[in-house]
Amino acid sequence: MNVEYFIAKRLIVAKEGNNRLSRPIIRIAILAIALSVAVMLISIAVVKGFKKDIADKVIGFGAHIQITAFSDNNSFETKAIAKHQDFYPSIEQEDEITHIQQFATKAGIIKTKKQIHGVVLKGVGTDFDPAFFESNLQEGEVPIYNDSLTSSAVMISKRMSDLLQLKLGANLIMYFVQDPPRVRKFVIEGIYTTELEDFDNLYVFADIKHIQQLNSWGTDSVGGFEIKIENFEELNKQTKILYEKVPFNLNAENIKQLNPQIFDWLKLQDINVNVIIILMLIVALINITTTLLILILERTKLIGILKAIGQNNWSIRKVFLFNAFYLIVKGLFWGNLIGLSMAFLQKKFQILSLNPSTYYMKSVPIHLPLADVLLLNFGVIAICIFILIIPTYLITKITPIKAIRFD
Repeated sequence: MNVEYFIAKRLIVAKEGNNRLSRPIIRIAILAIALSVAVMLISIAVVKGFKKDIADKVIGFGAHIQITAFSDNNSFETKAIAKHQDFYPSIEQEDEITHIQQFATKAGIIKTKKQIHGVVLKGVGTDFDPAFFESNLQEGEVPIYNDSLTSSAVMISKRMSDLLQLKLGANLIMYFVQDPPRVRKFVIEGIYTTELEDFDNLYVFADIKHIQQLNSWGTDSVGGFEIKIENFEELNKQTKILYEKVPFNLNAENIKQLNPQIFDWLKLQDINVNVIIILMLIVALINITTTLLILILERTKLIGILKAIGQNNWSIRKVFLFNAFYLIVKGLFWGNLIGLSMAFLQKKFQILSLNPSTYYMKSVPIHLPLADVLLLNFGVIAICIFILIIPTYLITKITPIKAIRFD
């Protein structure tokens, strides 16, 4: 058996069995590590959950990647491109691509007796993936369109419904400013809510054939294609691959490029997590360092005896590093138990609620990948042990004769 480990183990047993000065200090150190780890885990879970929830909602409105004609303006009016492309719909067979669908957008104005509201009519076709809106549906159903007939059914948000005082089944009159001006009458078939105010106030989903008719396009023209991918982490890579595959007159842009203000803001949330992790790590390090110094002071006589029988400084330092490792692991155990339990309870029962108008969601979101939990735990152990090598240097200054006499 490793001598240093054997001595450290005996010290741990003795430490827990005797009423020493170090006992309350050790408990405080374990508690500090546990609370620090719990706070770090919860911080990561909340911020990652917040980022994932917002990103999923933005993606729900526009997929991961859009292929459209090159444009020199930021208008909501999409230019016509050919529906029949080499990549459509065959690209869906590729590993990272989960879905591709056609779309077109056109700016319009909804007028009621009391309100006038500017919107974007988003036309979708038979290949529209309704999964996101089905999970956020409040009333009615997600309209399903076919190739033969032009449907008057539309889907609007709950926020827009309340603003315009339009209920399920009501007629919706939309005006389009063009030459000559056009008017279309729709019927509200579905009402959804995502709590993403800017998007909920903007989009009305309808049959793409309306936009084709309004713009005098043929049925073989669309505004673009929306592509969903398997792994969000591969977004930039897949965008580059698609950009190289599409014809020279088409452009491939991902959701981050189309909504930079949202994703730049989400990226800033990582700074908050990093600050919390650093602060909690400092708290844990201060406590475990103080505890280790007290343990060394308490065991000064033992250190002198070990030196007298021939143990070198590094061997004795390892004894106390094993002690510190035990305390760190114990603190990590309780910290993980507290942090993961709180995260699970919040995810399952949504105990902490939020104001949707401010935070874009009804409750505190939780998302904590296993990789992040493992990285945090191993990171805490590695940093703490590395830093604790410094205070153990005190052992090298202890002489055997003075240490044995120490009381």
